[in-house]
Amino acid sequence: MTTEATAIAHPNVALSKYWGKREEVAGAVGLGAGPLSGPANIPAVPSLSVTLEGLTTRATVRFDTSLAEDRVTLDGAAARGQARARVVDMLDRVRLVSGETRRAEVASRNDFPTASGLASSASGFAALALAVVRAARLDWDAARVSDLARRSSVSAARSILGGFVELDGPVARQVAPRDHLPLAVLVCVTSEGPKMVGSTEGMRRTMERSPFARAWLDEAPKLHAALREALLARDFDKVGELAEASALAMHASAISAGVVYWNGATIEVLSTVRALRDAGTPAYATIDAGPHVKVLVRPEDVARVRPALESTAGVLRVIEARVGEGARLVES
Repeated sequence: MTTEATAIAHPNVALSKYWGKREEVAGAVGLGAGPLSGPANIPAVPSLSVTLEGLTTRATVRFDTSLAEDRVTLDGAAARGQARARVVDMLDRVRLVSGETRRAEVASRNDFPTASGLASSASGFAALALAVVRAARLDWDAARVSDLARRSSVSAARSILGGFVELDGPVARQVAPRDHLPLAVLVCVTSEGPKMVGSTEGMRRTMERSPFARAWLDEAPKLHAALREALLARDFDKVGELAEASALAMHASAISAGVVYWNGATIEVLSTVRALRDAGTPAYATIDAGPHVKVLVRPEDVARVRPALESTAGVLRVIEARVGEGARLVES
């Protein structure tokens, strides 16, 4: 007997960043228990993201009585080690609450580079969470699916939802729909390979070693609140300014701990973005835990900005993304 479901999801880019998890912060920065105690994998600061249409993960989960063990393939190759363990952990959580006893076959594929700083874990675990819940014949709402996804990847909680999404503590919620603020995101791919330091490890090192970790934890919520207000007011320039400030502050704390995600092309793109602004074209940069730069522009400025980014030294290609939908089921 088999039951199967297929879901797709998109990555998201955080406009106001989270960097650090509550359990890491409590031990490393000396905050102790109290407000920062609680379940694992909860971000230490709030974040606000935009879900990106134009990059997609497709995940299929099939529970089958004939399987003796879980089978997991990622981008066509058998998953091993930590990559497989994270998927099996999610399957086990669903089996525990649903009473499902069958093993599962899981196939997940991205149409963009994996584990390189393009939020593939966000779209991957969002698609997987929805697919495994439906394959297990559970009728969970988006909030519960988002909670499941967060336990495997914090940013995956945001990719369950579309438009502009806030994650504050364990709960993700849509702040504004996809058509609230006209926005294009030009993703400058500067490397096709995986990043050297995973996000979780990078956060841990930052909280333990950075002399600026405490300053980041104090400043990030203020940036988030201001950005949320600017988004609701549909103030594109203010959103862009604050998104860039949040990204630079996050990376400053990481770099001071020896966690450097940037490459030469990252800096070149930042220079291009500043030159565009100086010339009168509003463009703003944000960078997640990787070397790629996401450039926020108005849709009407794409034709002017994209060639400038494509001609920037070290940029391999530019992916144009718009504000997208949340995770959803599709035909297998």
